[in-house]
Amino acid sequence: MILNTGKRYLLAAILTFSASLSGHASSAEVAGVKLEDSLPLANTELKLNGAGIRYKAIFKVYVAGLYLKEKKTTVPEILALAGPKRVSLVMLRGLSNEDFGRGFVTGIQQNTEKAEKAKLIAQFVRFGEMFASVPELKKGDVLICDWLPGVGTVMSLNGKQMGEPFQDVAFYNAILRIWLGEKPVDNGLKKAMMADTSDDSKNSYR
Repeated sequence: MILNTGKRYLLAAILTFSASLSGHASSAEVAGVKLEDSLPLANTELKLNGAGIRYKAIFKVYVAGLYLKEKKTTVPEILALAGPKRVSLVMLRGLSNEDFGRGFVTGIQQNTEKAEKAKLIAQFVRFGEMFASVPELKKGDVLICDWLPGVGTVMSLNGKQMGEPFQDVAFYNAILRIWLGEKPVDNGLKKAMMADTSDDSKNSYR
């Protein structure tokens, strides 16, 4: 069947409108940063558990999103969940590797038991050396921290893998506790990553 010109334009408009709705529904937006609602990783579909902004004083430092294979709202559930996981950071301002690394190290120190830190010390040292090799993080840079079963913790910056994987799952959990531990780097961001918007709506995409 051949459509006349008017019907073709109408069909094209409907398809364009439908596509725009579909595209809008597939992503969330935080501080102008778009985060996919779901993404594939290690043959698993991960869902955006929650996302928010890391503030330091009044400054927005980065947007962080936590991806899991199913929604979780407590830290023990998140740490115990099997399968791949992802934390995605998108920089909202430039930071030196010293400033960024200091934030990571402080978060790990404050949320990791002494015995566990001793067990993971070699991996923490290598982690620090890896970040020391990056002079700075620029606005718009994307830092990804993946847990891949059978592989380990894989860090990537702007799509390029940084160093070799860290194989111990305890190391990945130590990194997660930077944001989700009892003394997180940002309490509002912790709530947002766990999809808790009860009293801090400014720091969540929902």
